[in-house]
Amino acid sequence: MSNFSQTVIITGAAGQLGAAVVAHFQRLGAQLLLLDRDAQALNRLYGSLTAAALIEVDLLDRDQVATRVAAALARAGRTDVLCHLAGGFHMGEPVHETPAGAWDLMMDLNARSLIHVAAAVVPQMIRQGAGRIITVGAAGALKGAADMGAYAASKSALMRLTEAMSAELRDRNINVNCVLPSTLDTPANRAAMPDADPTRWVAPAALADVIGFLASHGARAIHGALIPVLGRV
Repeated sequence: MSNFSQTVIITGAAGQLGAAVVAHFQRLGAQLLLLDRDAQALNRLYGSLTAAALIEVDLLDRDQVATRVAAALARAGRTDVLCHLAGGFHMGEPVHETPAGAWDLMMDLNARSLIHVAAAVVPQMIRQGAGRIITVGAAGALKGAADMGAYAASKSALMRLTEAMSAELRDRNINVNCVLPSTLDTPANRAAMPDADPTRWVAPAALADVIGFLASHGARAIHGALIPVLGRV
């Protein structure tokens, strides 16, 4: 096991990508602060990990995020990496038929959640004088597509926030970057698209490797990048 000896925060840790990213940093020997709104899933997946703190939190509740992340950071002493994986997907209506609830949900899950997590984590990284932040955008948000307006707009908002944070934090020795995956090869996506060829999709472990690189010293010169991760295309 590598002597990584860093503390890594992972939001959306109970999801398919979360599990792959957790496994990546676990292999490196990191101290893990694992955030998800599903406490049962966190305990089922990671209850046996000794180098992990499991934090049930609603990322849309700014005060709850601030309180629970602050408590975890007080115990950990520092945070070196933030992997903000949490988000959501919705499609099905043209823009002129988009329900207000669908718009609000996408903007909340994919943009507002980042603002809440950043408010809780970035001040600690500034005090330390170093940090790495990796967000998850979407290749499908590089341009609009039919019946996906709310999703594409919300992921585009996250990408713009990532670029803004990079510009704000670069001179503080904090790298902020974003990965843009195409379709992830998950059981849910296979069920939703049974006629597709999943070998062309992105394996969660492959995306976790890219995220892990952006968290590493090797990515020290990368700031504000939006990195496509497209699988076998």
